[in-house]
Amino acid sequence: MKSLRAELHVHTILSPCADVEMIPPLIVQQALDRGIQIIAVTDHNATANIEAVQNAARGTGLFVLPGMEVQTVEEVHSLCLFDTLDQALAWQEEVSRTLPAIENQPEHFGEQFVVDETGDFIRRESQLLLTSSTLTIDEAFHKVTGLGGLFIPAHINRKAFGLLEILGFVPFEIPFPALEISRHITPDTARARFPQLRNYPLVQNGDAHYLEDIIGFNWFSIEEPSISEIGMALRNEQSRGFRLTSL
Repeated sequence: MKSLRAELHVHTILSPCADVEMIPPLIVQQALDRGIQIIAVTDHNATANIEAVQNAARGTGLFVLPGMEVQTVEEVHSLCLFDTLDQALAWQEEVSRTLPAIENQPEHFGEQFVVDETGDFIRRESQLLLTSSTLTIDEAFHKVTGLGGLFIPAHINRKAFGLLEILGFVPFEIPFPALEISRHITPDTARARFPQLRNYPLVQNGDAHYLEDIIGFNWFSIEEPSISEIGMALRNEQSRGFRLTSL
């Protein structure tokens, strides 16, 4: 069993509002400098830069999970994590069909750059990514899990796009494998403030729009970096385990 440090919510320069330094080689180097072994690339409603980060990480010992931060019709952000790029691209097709057909205006909403593994420009993403899908959080959860992925509501305690602020509660009928809290609150404080969180594993930090946000509070005791192993660790099954740590 390996104890692997993870950052599960990393944006690249494709995400609106991400820092201009969030390019593949710098993301990889920051993770390595922090002693992180697993990151998930989770751009906002987008997957086009995942492969570039995976290529930049090749041979470094850093494992890059493909993912997305989807914005559902309720304006709730959630992490969608997968084993393979093909799964993520299949999910992208679902999401793209449910986003408004609005072209991005960089002067108003920021650039949406697709780059290669060195960070060199390939193209601009023309579809506006800041908007909400027409998928509900329930629909998104079942589609992601149907593809073999993990669906984790993101930064649930935040006022902007957080599950608790938007809905006011965690929908008990949706079996979320975990919930993400921001780095600005401790798990104990979160559970005391929101008692309904007590029965959920809490992952932390994430939403890394800047290199210094890539910290890695999450530790998984797993055999390999896979969705199945991470799921077992969150459930504390078969000697797998999960814990949070402060730096």
